[in-house]
Amino acid sequence: MEALPLRVHSGLSTRKGSPALRTKGESGMEWRDRKVAVIGLGVSNIPLIRYLVGEGARITVCDRQKPVELESRLAQIAGLPVSYKLGEGYLDDLADFDAVLLSPGVPKDLPQLRSLRERGIRFSSEMEVFFELCPAPIVGITGSSGKTTTTTLVGEILKAQGTRRVFVGGNIGNSLLEDVPGMSPDDLVVLELSSFQLESLPYSPNYALVTNITPNHLDVHKTMEAYIEAKRRILTFQQPGDCAVLNYDNDITRLLASQCPGRVYYFSRLTEPQRGAFLRGGEIILRDVGFAEGREEILCPISAVRLLGVHNWENVLAAVTMAALCGAQPEAMVKVIATFTGVPHRLELVAEINGVKYYNDSIATSPARAIAGINALREPLVLIAGGYDKQLSFDQLAETIVERVKAVVLVGATADKLEKAIRSKQRQPDQPVICRSEDFDQAVLTAAKLAVPGDVVLLSPACASYDMFRNFEERGERFRKIVRELVKES
Repeated sequence: MEALPLRVHSGLSTRKGSPALRTKGESGMEWRDRKVAVIGLGVSNIPLIRYLVGEGARITVCDRQKPVELESRLAQIAGLPVSYKLGEGYLDDLADFDAVLLSPGVPKDLPQLRSLRERGIRFSSEMEVFFELCPAPIVGITGSSGKTTTTTLVGEILKAQGTRRVFVGGNIGNSLLEDVPGMSPDDLVVLELSSFQLESLPYSPNYALVTNITPNHLDVHKTMEAYIEAKRRILTFQQPGDCAVLNYDNDITRLLASQCPGRVYYFSRLTEPQRGAFLRGGEIILRDVGFAEGREEILCPISAVRLLGVHNWENVLAAVTMAALCGAQPEAMVKVIATFTGVPHRLELVAEINGVKYYNDSIATSPARAIAGINALREPLVLIAGGYDKQLSFDQLAETIVERVKAVVLVGATADKLEKAIRSKQRQPDQPVICRSEDFDQAVLTAAKLAVPGDVVLLSPACASYDMFRNFEERGERFRKIVRELVKES
């Protein structure tokens, strides 16, 4: 039986929202001679600036960082006819601009931005522009954790299928805006979408997947309700012919089904949904989805999955459900499942030194992610945790640490908060051993000294990295470098 047909993305004619500056029919916005402020010189805004310059817009780049801090990114747009407002006062005097385009990480509730909205100035983003221009069907993937792994899996399966060109991007680290001219309706786009990208996006993808929703980014979204609402927007503007894939085992995502305009599919490792993917007797089963439409099909044993942790079983179930909807066949799925070992900074085995394994899980920027990383490993653990405070509770993490971790090295802005939470859960003194470190490098070296053969040193911080690093990738790279220096010494 054939897989469900793809519905070709057809721009604003099938989407809610009516961007004021868009006057070029179905092909995009008219930016010529418009005065545009691009706020935040992030990775995704660099190709956006190039695009807008090419469209004839008059660009001013605004960023709170000073030129010396933005040197590498400024070099990428050197020579372009743009103006700059950098450092203190970067949001001042924007009232006469025609449009403001925000980087995903810029807080939307800043007083200066609220004032501009009240004046009726048009707000947009790199992702909104991409949705308006993209001619191909879009698969959008979001969630509090697992979205990068799931996005990568879906992309790899669809590439292995080989029937369509596949573009993978978004929050995963690369903008696809500059790829749009080479895209066609016969291609597929797979996007990782963060809550920051979704919260003001007036479009939803043709195919939407939510891996899970647990507390995260409350330092920016302020409340759990606001965070859920941001994630929910991946479904809000779908049409009746669109599809949504939801995690049945997560209470919040399961309840989103009632708000889905299109057809809903589930994935679950704990129960057997009517449509989607699940586990039974140690095997992955697909039911009434894609090539298994109207029936059940055994895909492969769950033991074929090479990724560590039951949370990655969920990512695989999510990915095969979505891939099946997009036309992938069992052979392509099994090939990828059996060979995919993960993406960098996600339970990444860096080295084994004198019987001690070192895992880089720098992506664990929330307690839920850190809990998943801890539970994925069976060896005695020396944990490195701490960092920027996203205003999340550490209670459940502390319980897991007391149950599973032999020693923990705390570092960064949340060290006090973490130590207090762990001590409140301890049943016996010094179980686990708690150490403190003034800097990240020393934290890794301290963890190495605490570990004995058979142990694992796990960097799974449960916090963002902004108090010490630019992002979690930089933190993971630093961990790798220190461990590799330890390899040389050994």
